Amino acid sequence: MRNLRPSYKVLRIEFTIRGSMAEPGEKKKEVKQKRPSALKRDMQNEKRRLCNRSYRAKVGTAVRSFEKALSQKEPSVQAKLNAIFSLMDKGVKHGVYKLQKASRTKSRLQARVK
Repeated sequence: MRNLRPSYKVLRIEFTIRGSMAEPGEKKKEVKQKRPSALKRDMQNEKRRLCNRSYRAKVGTAVRSFEKALSQKEPSVQAKLNAIFSLMDKGVKHGVYKLQKASRTKSRLQARVK
């Protein structure tokens, strides 16, 4: 798995010390800025994208398994269909799929069984 952190460089600011005790050209320690919220949001989006992609791949694998069982007329077709229904419903609950997409997919798969 690749690194989830986006490629950006931490911004650093250098200040010149002013006042009677400062020597000319003397510099203060570098101060690291806080991470801008846009970069944090990018990191969160990338993390969610990978999770959603993984979940959709799991559903796609289940669908392919169902289609293979259907073509070979295996008795486990209904069990595989129930597993797909469960995955799709959980995907809707977690926001991976929209409700209508899941309903449409489930309806089409159910129609193929009959």
